[in-house]
Amino acid sequence: MRFISTLAVSAVAAAAQSPYDQCGGMSYAGPTNCPAGYTCTTYNPYYAQCYPSTPAATPKPTPSSSSSSSAVTVPPVTTTTTTTTKASSTKAPTTALSSSTGVSSPTPTTLQSGWYWIRAVAAPNFHSYLQGAAQPTAPASSSLTALISSAASAGQFNVVSGQLVWNRGNTQYYLHVENAADKTQRTLRTWFEPAVTNPYGVFAFQGDTLTWSAPDLARPNVAAWLVCGDAKELFVNTGAYLYNTPAGCADQTIHSYGGSTADV
Repeated sequence: MRFISTLAVSAVAAAAQSPYDQCGGMSYAGPTNCPAGYTCTTYNPYYAQCYPSTPAATPKPTPSSSSSSSAVTVPPVTTTTTTTTKASSTKAPTTALSSSTGVSSPTPTTLQSGWYWIRAVAAPNFHSYLQGAAQPTAPASSSLTALISSAASAGQFNVVSGQLVWNRGNTQYYLHVENAADKTQRTLRTWFEPAVTNPYGVFAFQGDTLTWSAPDLARPNVAAWLVCGDAKELFVNTGAYLYNTPAGCADQTIHSYGGSTADV
């Protein structure tokens, strides 16, 4: 029986793990081999993850269902160098969906050429979509808090020159990331601003996976996000994926999707 058990453990270890999934750590008994192009990277004694061996040379999305594409044209925008600060916190921010505002309506509901839906692909937010909504937590009255929510109100996006652009017709919105004074906190808030580019960090696609990085912030995984609270607000996860997750949050990676409608 011991011989059979040893063979079973060896078979599990020999199997290839999926990109960005756990591949090692104390008490871990799953696959330890990573697919081609990925290396099992150790972040602490308890967690190792299949991470790209080298950054993607050309960060273009490769959606799971293709659609015709063309160059994305965005109107002139106003840039800003202002930063925001926020007290350190190790807990998920308390959020509640405002009954008076709710989630924004998509513009439009059929995917347009050159744009993509962006969605989570794991529980508890499987096939919930990136979008924005007016929330009390937004930094300004014109801002829309970034959410991972219903397909019925999904937005359409693309990465243009390091900016994550939300196509809302005549006005483009840009996803901003909080530049906190305390870079050790686990959650950096995100929100959309109309016609004002994000001054902190750079967005990119690695395959179909959305990443964010900043030169002054060493993150174990640039594809790690957190979805927190009842309103499902989106935060940058500055810590390790699936390790010491803040209360009230779920670890997620989010991915482009090129289906004609955001209904699956």
